[in-house]
Amino acid sequence: MIIDDSAPIRMLLEVMFKREYDVVTAQDGLAAMAWLSQGNMVDLIVTDLAMPNINGWELVEYLSESHLYKNIPVVVLSGSLNDQSESVTRLYLNVFDVIRKPFNPIELLERVKVILDKQQLQVVA
Repeated sequence: MIIDDSAPIRMLLEVMFKREYDVVTAQDGLAAMAWLSQGNMVDLIVTDLAMPNINGWELVEYLSESHLYKNIPVVVLSGSLNDQSESVTRLYLNVFDVIRKPFNPIELLERVKVILDKQQLQVVA
């Protein structure tokens, strides 16, 4: 699942990830939570932090406190991070990676693949 209020970034990531994965997008945390609350599940979430309605911080906190969603790996992708907020973000156990904008799309794809491969290994073990 890709969550970002920037339509161009959502479209870029959707096109990029669609080659290997089923992709769902949402324009903010509220739309993402509404979609998940309908009984849908995802293997991984890539989310921005600075968004309207429910921002990425609130979404990560909600996911980490939920029995249903706490094990979904989250990759934070944001242009509003500084070193201190990046450290705070990494305290959430479900945040597997933090990437600052502007970002290298190929590097993001590789990092997501590594996370999903590790998750798959844990399921098999």
